[in-house]
Amino acid sequence: MLNAMLKIQAVFDAMHVASRQTPMPDWPTRADRLRRLRALVMNNRTDIAAAISADFGNRPQQETELAEVFPSVEGIAHALRHGKRWMRVRRRSTGLWFKPAASKLMPQPLGVVGIVVPWNYPLMLAIGPLTAALAAGNRVMLKQSEYTPRFADLFARLIAANFAADEIAVVNGDAEVARAFSNLPFDHLLFTGSTAVGRHVMRAASEHLTPVTLELGGKSPAIIGPDCDFDKAVERILVGKLLNAGQTCIAPDYVLVPEDQLQRFIDTAIRVFGTLYPNLASNADYTSIVSSQHFARLQSLIDEAGQRGAQVIALSDAAPDVASRSLPPVLLTRVNDDMRVMQEEIFGPILPVMPYGSLEQAIAYINSHPRPLALYLFEKNHANINRMMTNTVAGGVSINDTLLHIAQDDLPFGGVGASGMGAYHGEYGFQTLSKMKPIFHQSAINGLSLFKPPYGRTFKMMMRLLVR
Repeated sequence: MLNAMLKIQAVFDAMHVASRQTPMPDWPTRADRLRRLRALVMNNRTDIAAAISADFGNRPQQETELAEVFPSVEGIAHALRHGKRWMRVRRRSTGLWFKPAASKLMPQPLGVVGIVVPWNYPLMLAIGPLTAALAAGNRVMLKQSEYTPRFADLFARLIAANFAADEIAVVNGDAEVARAFSNLPFDHLLFTGSTAVGRHVMRAASEHLTPVTLELGGKSPAIIGPDCDFDKAVERILVGKLLNAGQTCIAPDYVLVPEDQLQRFIDTAIRVFGTLYPNLASNADYTSIVSSQHFARLQSLIDEAGQRGAQVIALSDAAPDVASRSLPPVLLTRVNDDMRVMQEEIFGPILPVMPYGSLEQAIAYINSHPRPLALYLFEKNHANINRMMTNTVAGGVSINDTLLHIAQDDLPFGGVGASGMGAYHGEYGFQTLSKMKPIFHQSAINGLSLFKPPYGRTFKMMMRLLVR
């Protein structure tokens, strides 16, 4: 273990020196790194999908292509199209009394960026932050999750084959390695994972006053509005919930439905699920739960809720399979906040459904809980949409769909409060991982010589002009 720690430190030290020797890579250098990253993903997409599927037990290649490969290469393409413009020095206005001086902002690389990648989308949640870091001119160290060891090993080998050790380095290992990684004096540390682990990461980073971006999670609500396309809403909620078997940080965590539509939601969900995943027991389109530990945790959430009075409604006739870690989805009704399933982020194919009497009651329930990473509203009435948007706070929103706000390169992605801090994607990621250095350029001719000791009549007269 000591040797591993020393190796990690040596990699960081070499990268740190390189970042200070070449503090401002030009655009051709940055673009070359981005193109190599895109080629790495495109040329190895089949092997990447196979490694991820093996780590999960089963995840269809189509799901990896849609949810990981596509947003990864699109994000890189977006950075290649716009990165040169992002690098430009930006003029800023100068106060009237300071003219003819000039003000500007110069984007500069921070230096060495650390990225901690979770297991649920190990490609996309590595490539997304990495794209922002490279576009901003940084060098990067990544820590992959020990829960996806096959992909982590493949990714490390691919990075080593395509990048110099002082450009990008991948660190693999267990929780001890992760702790050592988080303790390095990075110029910025971006972590994606649970709120509980995020607290430890932030505590470790504080030792060096390392700025952090925390992409966490929480309980993201989906609200069925009183005036929506009901069947379409149920379908899109289930599609968003069951992608990756619910192991998605922005998956709908619970549904708020008008109280007179509760049974309709249940009936529609059962019918829709049957069309999405027919013959579930032998359906290769349904992803397995990533580990036995996580499978047992999800099963315990269902059991505890049922014992406390929740109604458990299976969407499939298939039984849970411990060996393959296939967990058929269930709806839970008659839930309350005393149940663990309503206290913890679920991160699996369990969907509590709660009735509400009025939109104001739905808003009040959301606002009585920590602010979510995502919020989903299904509604056609613009007044109702505006009411929900202005009276709730969430990390991001999709209206009349789920998940898709994360795929918009010109929108920031990030949490708020307990669901995270900071944001990235597109230019927002560039700015997060740059120092937007303010520069004031004094003119040779200026009136500031009047504002200096000794403070006599002239100073007093000038201050009367300034402060009035």
